Amino acid sequence: MQEEAQGSSMEPVTLRKVAAAAGVSVATASKALNGRGRMTPETRKLIRETADRMGFRPNALAQSLLRKRSFTVGLLTNDTYGRFSLPLMAGISEALVDKGVSVFLCNVEDDPRLAQLHVNAMRDKRVDGIIATGKRIDRRLPIDLSGLGIPVVYAFTEPDPASIAFVADEAGGVRLAIEHFASLGRRRIAHVSGPASFAVVHLRAQAYRETLERLQLAAFEPLLGTWSEAWGHEAVRRLFEGTQKPPDAIFCGNDQIARGVIDALRERSVAVPDEIGVIGFDNWEIMAAQSRPPLTSVDMNLTAIGREAGLALLTLVDGQKAETGIRRLPCRLVVRESCGQTTVKTIEVQSTSG
Repeated sequence: MQEEAQGSSMEPVTLRKVAAAAGVSVATASKALNGRGRMTPETRKLIRETADRMGFRPNALAQSLLRKRSFTVGLLTNDTYGRFSLPLMAGISEALVDKGVSVFLCNVEDDPRLAQLHVNAMRDKRVDGIIATGKRIDRRLPIDLSGLGIPVVYAFTEPDPASIAFVADEAGGVRLAIEHFASLGRRRIAHVSGPASFAVVHLRAQAYRETLERLQLAAFEPLLGTWSEAWGHEAVRRLFEGTQKPPDAIFCGNDQIARGVIDALRERSVAVPDEIGVIGFDNWEIMAAQSRPPLTSVDMNLTAIGREAGLALLTLVDGQKAETGIRRLPCRLVVRESCGQTTVKTIEVQSTSG
């Protein structure tokens, strides 16, 4: 009870008080809390539990001076709405929080001047490193991050040469979707995607064709348009008013397109999934879960990408070497009712590098 009163009083709990409560020297308490020194596991555990119980918080400034680190990293993004950067940040924070490292997010939009201001501020704060991310993987942020003198890792954005980068294995995600349709007996699988100016649109279209060829199924010509529900409506009109027999499944480039497709099919009195199954891409929860029926969707595992990027940055900050190149982490298929499944489940594949 006395220790709890110390931790809850206005007077700060010092390392000396922790050492006295644990019955060890100040030096031993310091080594235990910093993961250094030789001592029995029981002693180290006792000191840490005592510190936690008393509410001891180490002096961040003193630790920074001692270790020549600020225990902060910067996250740069031009993803204004946070659709991709926020899940990534959650993963980064998850990887770094146990190491006592904080993350602060800076939105550079697409403004080189603003980006330079944020980078200058990060360097003034002596950040240990920077993670760069964005709203698409085929565009760089509007600033050159090479030659800063601190580690930089890229996640879900086009990297600089000879850097470490993490992206989703989107071709693998396409394969998951098409193979799942085929496993449900779908044989006429169409593909509706976004603008031709996006590299991922062509990557996914190629994976769509290759997967259908491997499964010995005929491919529709992919329909390219915009990332919108309106385009989903228009794509259904084209599929039904074309010369081909309508599909029995539609794989969409994002969840917004898929929502538009489902609405357009309903307007035509076409039952989803009984007559036509629908799968989206992104697994945007607010879209997928509220769709009627709930939407099966490919999830790019952005939180996992963020976690791996954070761990890689820690490796570099600690002075260890890491192999450069792009790591493609596996997507997963979150199966809901729009493709014929009646219970939610998740299907995953292994990661690849490139």
